[in-house]
Amino acid sequence: MSSFFTTPASQRKRKRTDAPAPASKKRNVTAATSKSAATPRRKEREESISGSESSEDDREEGFFEPGDESETSEEEGETAADKRLRLAERYLDNIRGEVEEETVGFDAADIDRDLIAERLKEDVAETKGKIYRSIAEKLDFGAAAQVFGKSNVQLAVTGCALHLPYAWTISKDLIVTKWEIADPKVYSSHDSERPTNISPRKTPKPLLWRKGNKNKKADRDFLGHTGPIISIAVSDSGKFLATGDENARLIIWDADTLTPRKLWTHHRAAITSLSFRRGTEQLFSASADRTIKIWSVAEGAYIETLFGHQDAIVGVAGGLEVNQETCVSVGARDRTARLWKVVEESQLIFRGGGTARQKGMDKLRKDRFGTKKDEAADHGETNGVHDDDEPIAYAEGSMDCVALLDAGLFVTGSDNGALQLWAINRKKVVFTIPLAHGRDPPIPPEEMSADVDAIEKGVKGPSLPRYITAIATVPYANLIITASWDGWIRAWRVTLDKKAIEPLGTVGKVELDAEEGGVNGLSAEEKAKVSVRGIVNGVSVCERGDRGKEGICVVAAVGKELRLGRWKRVQARNGIYVFEVPRSIINGAVEEEEEEEEAE
Repeated sequence: MSSFFTTPASQRKRKRTDAPAPASKKRNVTAATSKSAATPRRKEREESISGSESSEDDREEGFFEPGDESETSEEEGETAADKRLRLAERYLDNIRGEVEEETVGFDAADIDRDLIAERLKEDVAETKGKIYRSIAEKLDFGAAAQVFGKSNVQLAVTGCALHLPYAWTISKDLIVTKWEIADPKVYSSHDSERPTNISPRKTPKPLLWRKGNKNKKADRDFLGHTGPIISIAVSDSGKFLATGDENARLIIWDADTLTPRKLWTHHRAAITSLSFRRGTEQLFSASADRTIKIWSVAEGAYIETLFGHQDAIVGVAGGLEVNQETCVSVGARDRTARLWKVVEESQLIFRGGGTARQKGMDKLRKDRFGTKKDEAADHGETNGVHDDDEPIAYAEGSMDCVALLDAGLFVTGSDNGALQLWAINRKKVVFTIPLAHGRDPPIPPEEMSADVDAIEKGVKGPSLPRYITAIATVPYANLIITASWDGWIRAWRVTLDKKAIEPLGTVGKVELDAEEGGVNGLSAEEKAKVSVRGIVNGVSVCERGDRGKEGICVVAAVGKELRLGRWKRVQARNGIYVFEVPRSIINGAVEEEEEEEEAE
């Protein structure tokens, strides 16, 4: 199962041959004296190198630059410990140079004491794969600027990918579109020299688009899509774009020019989800054929296939650790999430299938009614008709989306509206937010039943939960973004103990007071207050500035119908919403600046 592409760099160490090492270029050693004079020095150098196991690993991890002759010109008597010390000093010098460029005007002692120490802690935490940034509390979601970009497609927009300053969208019309996202620094600037008769552009601008051909389905050499495009992903470098359609076609594009580069038809069913592993060009593709395939996009090569799910795989998220090949996936109605360890050829199974009552539901019920769990029957179900104010525990039927927080935590969204937090060292769910996006209004009598008597009596149907249709996270941070069709993009945060999820509110405009506020069943005035009109089929988040110092950008792909079906349709426009979330401001100063003053 393992191959060259699936073996970490740390396990692909170069083997040292028994042949004598060549003499240094800077030594004037003749051929006659090379055997007698160079042999003792060669043995001494080999013993020095072999005494440090980290020397080769450090070379592979980027401490050395190829072709650097200074490495071979060091003193012959340097020990392994001295070499490690020299490499550590070089690493600190590089960090000090980066920090000084970012912090012009700061005292050198402060840089050494605070900034470099903080950067080292973050590097260590990221290497271990743990959350090390609490950015959710430092963002002002209510003050987010919001713009809409209309897409000229007839059917639904089914997904989006973001790599600033560009975004890409896909649709069921077989169209891939590239957008340019406006920089808030430009249109929010107060430059006095800027012309007053020209307003900077705020809305996203479509730059390029490519359309497939549904009549080319039988042509395996056609380098384009032949069915509705339902999955998309962009690499961290912004160089490669991957899209998948319902006819099992996986296409790799040049993200800059939208030129198709490679076509793969290895899957046997629709490609439902795509994800690149962080910091690499390795791609994971999930399909309705119940398999996950791994690709090396830069080399245009297939690596291997992962088996295990018992139903269509509708969501996959590539691992965040560069030195470990992992991914996590959700299998729709098999109600499992699986963490795949590719090199170890193993998988961890996390079983769902419960109700949305777990932990979060009991607290919601107690806060609303002040009753215990066994007393809730008084507010419960009567002949299939539920009280609108009663929080009902809906059974989970399908796990629909997944996102990684760090190497040990991930979140999933289900068709019962539950947002769940999982830890890889626990088989059961850690925490559940029930009905994260509320419920739809009760089904009208004429749509629920053909019974004339029921219609005349006005018997309403149940209030069904809204699916979580999209999830996005910021790697190694405590922020979660979710979406559905209730008209709002919602933000959540993971608590410091990593055992619970707390709501932060909606992104953009202030939420309606009505619990069932959304697109369907609202008056014209209420619809005007909704932030997002349509079904959100994809969400992408990207930080602005260094480590999010200038806020975050959230892009939502909105369509008239669901990404994987047509059983839910709403009145909406196809396109993308762009939210620019700034950092929190307290008394005219950024929160981060106030924290630095308190530390001093």
